[in-house]
Amino acid sequence: MRSKILVSACLMGFKVRYNAHDKPFVSDELDRLKHAGRLVIHCPELAAGLSTPRLPAELVGGDGEAALRGEAQILESNGCDVTPHYLLAAWLALRTAQQNGCKYALMTDASPTCGTDTRYDGTFSGTRIAGAGVAAALLSLHGIKVFNEKTLPQLLILLKAEEEEAQ
Repeated sequence: MRSKILVSACLMGFKVRYNAHDKPFVSDELDRLKHAGRLVIHCPELAAGLSTPRLPAELVGGDGEAALRGEAQILESNGCDVTPHYLLAAWLALRTAQQNGCKYALMTDASPTCGTDTRYDGTFSGTRIAGAGVAAALLSLHGIKVFNEKTLPQLLILLKAEEEEAQ
């Protein structure tokens, strides 16, 4: 069976980001995978009941793994602690990936939920630092390989190798 990929809904053109915008990532390869039924399009924040639009939120005190351990928080720009909502979002993303047999995830970098390589530093200044968001961290901890729009070529190489191995 071909591996499925959990994909951030905003990358597929859905206006689900905090500011009610999308972050479309146009790719012939993603389009091919979509038509082959290999993409599971999901927005963790909407699944957890967060609204669109919503206040921007950032990880404070650590990355996604730290938040999963209770050592960091996710705060909105007004200071409201929304950590429980974002932790629920992470667990719902994991459940969706597992229920659909996703071996990989393609997520939006810098998000407090989906960020893979970077996140905002918690000061709402637009400064990015290394670290994953809560869903990306949880997926990785459960063996799902997580990629972002910049690392799509690496994902495509893995998928091609799997297809060649299956033949």
